[in-house]
Amino acid sequence: MSNKTSVARTAAIGTGWWSTVAHIPTLQKHPQAELVSIADVRPDVLETAAKYYNITNTYTDFLDMISTEHLDGVTIAVWHAAHYEVAKACLEKGLHMVLEKPMVLQATHAKELVEIATQNNLEIIMSYPWNFMPQTVRAREVIRSGVLGEIHYISNTFASEPLYLYRGDDRGDEVPGMYPVIGPGDVYSDPVRSGGGQGHLQVTHSAALMFFLTDLKPISVIAAMDNLDVKVDVVNSMIVKMDNGSLATVGSTGGVVGGDGKLDIQIYCENGFIDLDYIASTGTIHYKDRDVEDISPDLDELNRNIAPEIADSPGAGAAYPAHLPAVNLIEIINNGAKNRSPGEYGWRTVEMLDAAYRSVANQGQEISISSLYP
Repeated sequence: MSNKTSVARTAAIGTGWWSTVAHIPTLQKHPQAELVSIADVRPDVLETAAKYYNITNTYTDFLDMISTEHLDGVTIAVWHAAHYEVAKACLEKGLHMVLEKPMVLQATHAKELVEIATQNNLEIIMSYPWNFMPQTVRAREVIRSGVLGEIHYISNTFASEPLYLYRGDDRGDEVPGMYPVIGPGDVYSDPVRSGGGQGHLQVTHSAALMFFLTDLKPISVIAAMDNLDVKVDVVNSMIVKMDNGSLATVGSTGGVVGGDGKLDIQIYCENGFIDLDYIASTGTIHYKDRDVEDISPDLDELNRNIAPEIADSPGAGAAYPAHLPAVNLIEIINNGAKNRSPGEYGWRTVEMLDAAYRSVANQGQEISISSLYP
């Protein structure tokens, strides 16, 4: 459903770290959008964002905002545990949205949101910037063409360094300029607000990529996790059975030291395989005849193609284009553009993670996805 006007009327719900890096500056600077208002339940955080971006129309109650303002769409970047409540209310108001990851914490909630959106011709754009990368688009296209044949096995590894966040220290004082406006504080160390650690903060990225690339659906999950010395999971290992009979191993650690880590996905098929490294921004497709197609993105060209109005926004960049979900929202509202990161894949990711956390709670028992829907 597109807007009959040329300017998308938008608002940002949540004015913390990621919203002030990726969403607010994009909506504010984009020539085809108007950032009408912002909302946050924390008055001090709201005031900090409002002052930094010179925004006068603010709310501490998002329900008041979406009832008062005439809006076409919103970005939602709030505590993980609040995603469902906020997203559902916005969908019921007829709003398109960018929804930060993880979509929600429970499979039943994800299913409900996708169903509401579908019934009302609304788009949920999942904020997974790597879904927008050209190597992702090309790999997905080749898999869907059928030239590689049936998928047999997927290796999915994400090693990163947010252990300090799980310890409740965002290192804002230690690394000047790390957060242009405001840091995340201790939210990721709190299992109540975050719903979990590495699974919901990082594995959600690599899993969403896996489902988006392959269009497979999870059938069951066996998982093990280690919290190390914190209250949320830091190390994750999962075996995922897919609806086509294939298997995936999904592993992750948030405790990388001495480097940038890795996000590697290898998809092995009957007629070749795909090898993607998202931290190094490289990708290759290996065909049956041993021809190799290099699908690594040209980051310099991608940077040159960022709209000049938003090029200096903190979240704008080629290797991790955090600005693109909000740009996609504007394009959908104004032009009826295609959703480039659909909520369907957020739902499949939530199914996998919901089952994984339940598997851990049941000493590694295999959890079927169907059991998540009583």
